[in-house]
Amino acid sequence: MKYDFDKIIERRGTDSVKYDLLNPVFGSEDLLPMWIADMDFEVPDFIREAVIERVNHPVFGYTYRPKRFFNAVASWMQRRHGWELKSNMISFSPGVVPALNLCVMAFTDPGDRIVVQPPVYFPFFTSVTNHDRELVYNQLVEQNGQYEIDFDHLEEQFRKGAKMFFLCHPHNPVGRVWKETELQRLAELCVRYRVLVISDEIHSDLILFGNKHIPLASLGKEIADQTITCVAPSKTFNLAGLYSSAVIITNQELKKNYDRILDVVHVGGGNIFGQVAMKAAYTHGDDWLDQLIGYLEKNYALLCELLGSSVPEITISPLEATYLVWLDLSFLGKNDKELKAFVIEQARLGLNDGPVFGPGGEQHQRINIATPAKVLEEGIGRLSDAVLAAG
Repeated sequence: MKYDFDKIIERRGTDSVKYDLLNPVFGSEDLLPMWIADMDFEVPDFIREAVIERVNHPVFGYTYRPKRFFNAVASWMQRRHGWELKSNMISFSPGVVPALNLCVMAFTDPGDRIVVQPPVYFPFFTSVTNHDRELVYNQLVEQNGQYEIDFDHLEEQFRKGAKMFFLCHPHNPVGRVWKETELQRLAELCVRYRVLVISDEIHSDLILFGNKHIPLASLGKEIADQTITCVAPSKTFNLAGLYSSAVIITNQELKKNYDRILDVVHVGGGNIFGQVAMKAAYTHGDDWLDQLIGYLEKNYALLCELLGSSVPEITISPLEATYLVWLDLSFLGKNDKELKAFVIEQARLGLNDGPVFGPGGEQHQRINIATPAKVLEEGIGRLSDAVLAAG
């Protein structure tokens, strides 16, 4: 079946964060929203049909997740990433960000040091600080146009007594897919210093241009015993509003502790429709995802072509995964406040402001290209026109 990613869907008036909160977030409704990480593509028919079938049953009572739910997750991980799992290794969370917070609560104490790698997905920061843990930076370094891990500095932070490490894998917002050699080195350090890894792999299905995602915990028993992996269909299949994710923990003692805190805060029940959608996505979603990846690759190529020809001064980070592109606009010579205002007021775009991603985000913006090509062209045109008008 051929899926139509060019179809433009009106999302205003649906209580959409991306569209209906433009004025509270940006101070204007007259913007093209290309910020928050959901897609403008319709949810695949096989998922909607599964949800509709469940809706047609007239009772939405308390439900549980049967073994077929966990089997669907395990089968997907095997097919897409070559990672063999058993159903008893899989738990639940109403989202990856809640899972980060649950892990902090379950496995650390106030004052413990937790390492993150900015510029990075900004809920990483509050998942640490909201629980009175110490936030420690291991900032990524840009070398020859690509972001790399500063392993010497990371080891220094581990040596100082870090208890936990948040890994963004693939990385948001810089678009990196961490290679096996990098992951092996990370694993060796985490095992040596007994640092628990929370690996956010929510974008792991959105791997572009022949790159390969390797689940960190798949590298061997030693690192698996110290890794909690968070995945979800929300980014892959545009299901963010259903708040359902899987937490994979092969170490049964860790899983027991995680499940305990999940029960303590009483969020393990989940959403019945999220459960149905997740099972349908992981059972029937391969062909749709393959077509989506092809479309995203074309959109990224379009972005590079149009910006490259009109305003080549904009540095576009290489995109190996996700549909979120990291743009360096430092050539404009504006400070962060001025740049944010420029994008909103002159380009008439709603983008993610770089500084919210922490150190290294200065003078950057993140743009979401998971939208019909016609909409992307308009967004690129707005940015190009604004830059050219600024001289």
